[in-house]
Amino acid sequence: MNCADPAFVIATAHSWLGTPYHDQASLRGVGCDCLGLARGVWREVVGDEPFPIPPYSRDWGETGPREVLAEGARRMMPEIMPSAANPGALLLFRMAPRAIAKHVGILTAPDRFIHAYERLGVVEEVLTPIWARKIAFAFLFPRD
Repeated sequence: MNCADPAFVIATAHSWLGTPYHDQASLRGVGCDCLGLARGVWREVVGDEPFPIPPYSRDWGETGPREVLAEGARRMMPEIMPSAANPGALLLFRMAPRAIAKHVGILTAPDRFIHAYERLGVVEEVLTPIWARKIAFAFLFPRD
């Protein structure tokens, strides 16, 4: 599978900066959550979303036997080791030690990422060691 140009992925993600936070939404400039940001970048970089996203909970501490978000990403994106992630990669974060991965961001530089955060909306921030330790999965956007 060919991968999308990382510079295009990053430029597209940057175009979402300032979008207000809105749970389960995915409209640039209007509102999105972290998954909505990834979905919006997908639509602009790759094309139509391949399947509808079912409703999901906002509980970052949710536990369970399945990594539903990672399983969905694997259906349409090449998975890479988190340690091999370069700018342009989609990152999935595990926000609590035994929880499933429920937060999404896009790496924009070796030490920065963009994500949608409640009360802040879409922001770019430093990938601090605390954030880096939470990365559970990484994927590449395919080329359309």
